[in-house]
Amino acid sequence: MGGRSRTRWAAVALGVTGLLCAVLGAVMIVVVPSLIRQQVLKNVRIDPSSLSFSMWKEIPVPFYLSVYFFEVLNPEEILKGGKPEVQERGPYVYREFRHKINITFNNNDTVSFREHRSFQFQPAKSQGSESDYIVLPNILVLGAAMMMENRPMSLKLMMTLAFSTLGERAFMNRTVGEIMWGYDDPLVNLINKYFPHMLPLKGKFGLFAEMNNSDSGVFTVFTGVKDFSRIHLVDKWNGLSKVNFWHSDQCNMINGTSGQMWAPFMNPESSLEFYSPEACRSMKLIYQEPGMFEGIPTYRFVAPKTLFANGSVYPPNEGFCPCLESGIQNVSTCRFGAPLFLSHPHFLNADPVLAEAVAGLHPDPEEHSLFLDVHPVTGIPMNCSVKLQLSIYVKSIKGIGQTGKIQPVVLPLMWFGESGAMEGKPLQTFYTQLVLMPKVMHYAQYALLALGGALLLVPIIYQAQSQGSKGDGGQPHPVAQP
Repeated sequence: MGGRSRTRWAAVALGVTGLLCAVLGAVMIVVVPSLIRQQVLKNVRIDPSSLSFSMWKEIPVPFYLSVYFFEVLNPEEILKGGKPEVQERGPYVYREFRHKINITFNNNDTVSFREHRSFQFQPAKSQGSESDYIVLPNILVLGAAMMMENRPMSLKLMMTLAFSTLGERAFMNRTVGEIMWGYDDPLVNLINKYFPHMLPLKGKFGLFAEMNNSDSGVFTVFTGVKDFSRIHLVDKWNGLSKVNFWHSDQCNMINGTSGQMWAPFMNPESSLEFYSPEACRSMKLIYQEPGMFEGIPTYRFVAPKTLFANGSVYPPNEGFCPCLESGIQNVSTCRFGAPLFLSHPHFLNADPVLAEAVAGLHPDPEEHSLFLDVHPVTGIPMNCSVKLQLSIYVKSIKGIGQTGKIQPVVLPLMWFGESGAMEGKPLQTFYTQLVLMPKVMHYAQYALLALGGALLLVPIIYQAQSQGSKGDGGQPHPVAQP
């Protein structure tokens, strides 16, 4: 009897253990999603105690800026009225370093900061050096000429004389370093002397001169500590709740985040909206497809075809006009009045006449589309590549001899891609804390439920066998005689 008693107690013990496992598994199924949600909320808000705070403060992802120039191959023919021909040069690659400074937590659940940026040339990743010479449109000359179009003829003739005296021409041959980070130009000094408020710069002129060792203004964003529904959304930029560059309230709105993190718990109906100081506007990306990045599930967001559409194709963009062909955005109002346009590289998704007007352009969705791969549970980008092109609208201006017989054309200057992907220790920590642990807890709850169910069967099976033995009275069955 001792052996049978021990077996019975063992079966009971396993049954109790099974019941506990099953109850624990059932409780976890109810509680774990809430725990994971609370853990995510705690770790993505902007708070010194959160897991993502150091990532937010000093972006650990190595960012690279890749710049491609459109070298003008036939400047003399263009001045005679010929079709422009360009050749893509590059990439010229720079490592981009970002970290937030002047971080100030405010009483209204917001934090203010500046994001300092600096760039370091990467010869090994580049196709050329910063000392390479490239022929490009002279933005200062052609831009100033366009701005003088409706001025008195006497003023235009004076400008022609000034250009000639200073040796200024419609096209320039300068090094990559000068084009990027600035060069001394006597025209800048002249414009600042007679038109003191026309240009925002007082020293060197360069396409990226204002971006190196500087920041893009003061952002004030919601931390999500008190009100999670507004986490990462921009409250103000440079003290403004809306800008005044455009011609409609909708276009002037500062919507979305500052472009680094978004609200967690995304779904395919979510969109990514952010304010870009460089584009002077808010942009919205839309969901394309799910994917995986280094074992981490992601959602890919891309630019809609209407991002740079003109007002006749997409009425909400009417406020960004005056417009030319669809697919390019006039940014002159936020670029000191120069006739500059923003678009996708090689005029991708734009009116085909733009690419056809310039020989050497080949828009390619694979090569020239922008995307952001975001972890939908946390709203943190894992991999991104943002690509934009800057172009200038040029034409012959009567009275300004330097513009010759240039036919009206949107001439691309350069396009650039900012790319970065999480890697190394930050990726490992992120994967462990926010992907692996929730996954382990998710599977553990069902494993416990299954184990509990299996163990609960032990006393039931034991009881059934015991009942069978008692029914037999412990005696063997008689063998039937023939």
